[in-house]
This record gives sequence, structure tokens and C-alpha cells, in this order.
Amino acid sequence: MTTHSTAPAATMSRGEQLLFLTDDQLRQGIELMFFAYQSFTSDPDRILEDYGYGRAHHRAIHFINRRPGLTVADLLDMLGVTKQSLNRVLRQLMADGLVQSAVGKVDRRQRNLTLTERGAALERELSAAQRERVRRAYREAGSDAVAGFRRVLEQMVDPERRERIIGLVERGRT
Repeated sequence: MTTHSTAPAATMSRGEQLLFLTDDQLRQGIELMFFAYQSFTSDPDRILEDYGYGRAHHRAIHFINRRPGLTVADLLDMLGVTKQSLNRVLRQLMADGLVQSAVGKVDRRQRNLTLTERGAALERELSAAQRERVRRAYREAGSDAVAGFRRVLEQMVDPERRERIIGLVERGRT
């Protein structure tokens, strides 16, 4: 759907002008996102390779660290992966002594996940380079760009999940 404004470009705010991006500008943004993601994951990928792990392991470690005691069901929901693929990742992380599972205190059918000290150390190593990369990019872009980028990311989340995801991100550790 293309919307056209009758206001001259000179009288539109920068935000209004950005609502009318061309297909080529959108494609450039998508390409930049692909390259940014490639750079964002490159440092952890090198570390994970030494363990024989992939990005699914990294995501599991990240979210378990952020929410100690997270249930397997909640992690499945957050990651949007199949139970089979998550079980494969969790079995490997548990066998390697990075994640531990405990019977739920409220519901004994639940499994609550936490990182071991070794798992927490790996998480710190994985996230250190990413935090520095994001910190540097935010500093260079400025506070208005940071706020705008966050709004863009929030709007990219599927609408039916957006409110819940934003709440999870804002709460961080539970």
C-alpha cells in the first residue's frame, strides 16, 4: 500500500518523510539489517564454534541467564522453536554442565532452567563483545537514533506477540 502526502517535502517533519520510503530504500535497510546481524553474531559464533555449538545454543543460554528459573515451556514460547530442536540443545548444554534443570516448586511437572557457573561464564563471554558492539553503535548514532531504532524493532515484532515481548524485554531478569 502506497500513501502519498499532499504536503511539500520541505514542510514535512523528518519522521513524516521517512514514512514514504521507496522500495529501493526499504531493500537497502533490509540488506543493512542482514549485514548488521552477521557482524553482531560473528564474535559469539567464533566462541560457540570451539564448543561445537550454534546460535540456538546461544539464544537458550542468553534467555536462561536473563530469567533464571525459566521453564522449558516458556523458553519454547520465547524462542519459537520446536520442542524437539530445543530438547536437543538443552540436552547438550546440560550434558556439558552449562545448564541445570530443577523440578518446579509450584508445579512439579515443570522444569526450571538455570545456568551453572560454567554456563554463566560462557554467557558473559558471548555477550561481552555484543554489548560493546551495540554500545559503540548507540554512542555513534546518538540518543534520538537509539530511541527510534528501538521503536522500529518493537514494530517489527509480530503484533500478537508485541506487548508480551516488550514486557519481557523491559522486565529482564525475573
